[in-house]
Amino acid sequence: MPESTRGAATPATGPALVWTALAVVYVLWGSTYLGIRVAVESLPALASAGLRFGAAAVVLALVLRVRRGAGALRVDRRQLGSAALVGVLLLAGGNGLVVLAESGPPGTAVPSGIAALLVATVPLLVVLLRTVSGDRPRLWTFAGVTLGFLGLILLVLPTGGSGAVPLAGALTVVAGATCWSAGSFLAGRLRMPTDPFVATVYEMVAGAVALAVLAAARGELRDFDPGQVTGRSWLALAYLMVAGSLVAFTAYVWLLHHAPISLVSTYAYVNPVVAVALGALLAAEPITAQVLIGGAVIIAGVALVVSTERLGRPTGAAARPARR
Repeated sequence: MPESTRGAATPATGPALVWTALAVVYVLWGSTYLGIRVAVESLPALASAGLRFGAAAVVLALVLRVRRGAGALRVDRRQLGSAALVGVLLLAGGNGLVVLAESGPPGTAVPSGIAALLVATVPLLVVLLRTVSGDRPRLWTFAGVTLGFLGLILLVLPTGGSGAVPLAGALTVVAGATCWSAGSFLAGRLRMPTDPFVATVYEMVAGAVALAVLAAARGELRDFDPGQVTGRSWLALAYLMVAGSLVAFTAYVWLLHHAPISLVSTYAYVNPVVAVALGALLAAEPITAQVLIGGAVIIAGVALVVSTERLGRPTGAAARPARR
């Protein structure tokens, strides 16, 4: 996101409106993990993700075209290439691997709440990428990273019980979080489209195309029968398109214009709490002592990183959101 889009709340913006938008981001982004789980019950994993982002890209592009005119989506080749690369990393790598991890039979699929907790490590991974590139984050930032990864180990440590986290699926989610972190890291260093909405259109198009290619390579479309897809899976996919990819993202971008970034960044550790709670209430996902302890340690580490970064860096230097 360009730094010009971020800042403190303006006098014309009421606190009620800010908190309403923040609640939208908290709940809708937190709920997308459960939405993914329901969608992949009868929809092909990568194909459904590609359809979600492709449809959202078309809708957003049409809105921008109607509101801003014929040149709304005009970018140069370098901007287009940068947006495409970031989109593939974020959506095909980041989101696609999470969708794969949540698909499959019980016992092998990662519960939606666990997936959200694992994805919460994205700010920690971004710090590591910054360090490798020569940046020197503050000592407390590294303390938060260490704490967060300790929580990750506690969360996925094999216990042999019925509520144990599937290790292969957990590693798949972590791989997705790594792709997302790389995309977030590069988005702040490449020449991206200046308008975040325009950038999002091209990111979603690139991600959708990559997901479609991967779905075809996995044979997802070979035996696909739309008639066998349940109504709840179609509804979940529609919810992901509208709530996750359009409404919540629009609310997030609006918040970047009208609220302090320290407040907006709290999505990073509120979303997992929402996801775990919804998974337990609506999908009977178990909340074991291991999940509570490991998840709490991860969130504490992320909160420490986010708060330290906000105190030590100029307003606006935020990582890309974990758009789900």
